[in-house]
Amino acid sequence: MEPAEGAVGELCSNMDPSAAAVNALSQHRKVVLLLGGAGAALLFIAAGYKYLRKPEKLVRVGVVSQLLVHPLKSGKALSVALAECLRTGLKFGELQDRHWLVVTEDGHMVTGRQEPRLVLMSLTCEGGQVCLNGPNMEELKIPINNPTHRVTDCRVFGSDVQGRDCGDAASSWLTRYLQAQKTYRLVHFEPHMKARKPPEATFPEDEMVAYPDCGPVMLLSEASVKDLSSKLEKDVTVERFRPNIVIGDCEPYDEDSWDEIQIGSVRLKRVMACGR
Repeated sequence: MEPAEGAVGELCSNMDPSAAAVNALSQHRKVVLLLGGAGAALLFIAAGYKYLRKPEKLVRVGVVSQLLVHPLKSGKALSVALAECLRTGLKFGELQDRHWLVVTEDGHMVTGRQEPRLVLMSLTCEGGQVCLNGPNMEELKIPINNPTHRVTDCRVFGSDVQGRDCGDAASSWLTRYLQAQKTYRLVHFEPHMKARKPPEATFPEDEMVAYPDCGPVMLLSEASVKDLSSKLEKDVTVERFRPNIVIGDCEPYDEDSWDEIQIGSVRLKRVMACGR
């Protein structure tokens, strides 16, 4: 899914989520993507654009139950109570969804498809530093911004995109963690850099993303995952499918029919179904 024009949410941190929402509304006239308690975000679907501007015409179809940000492509998800919704995906503080990427020395992307241990690795941020963690590894902290490091030309699904190299310490940590015979590098996409067009022709001409497979936002319902689990020998979790917005209080696969949705004042348009 892609954020519709003007669909921007306000990120409010270090305060109670309900208070943060009130603060955002009163000071900035913007709405956070918010979940939890009495402030649970209701999800609506509109039959057409004109209804998006008439709340009385909206039809309630579910509730936002989780917001998940994946800072590192193929890395562990970070569950957040609220997030900023940008054209390039969800953002929480300094962490934006799929804006860090592991690459080979010649710039080709490395994901969990090639290195399954990546899915157990976490990338978080604390005090202006990026924190890398993984099983049986010491934590590594590196500056989130280092303008002296080179900008690398990378390849993601055959498309060119840039990223700033995160340094030799991060490279050494990654290579040891993945127990690789080759050297891996960590790169970070910055706002001013050259982005890439999604590989699917169904996206608008001006749509640009950093390192996700296709679109900037993926939505999935809990009911769909529960229905799938009922048909398998082992249960699967929502996190297995790596969505950004998880919906509760709806029927299985309802989300496949939602062409436009609204969460608060944030509008999202469905572009395509995810192969997962």
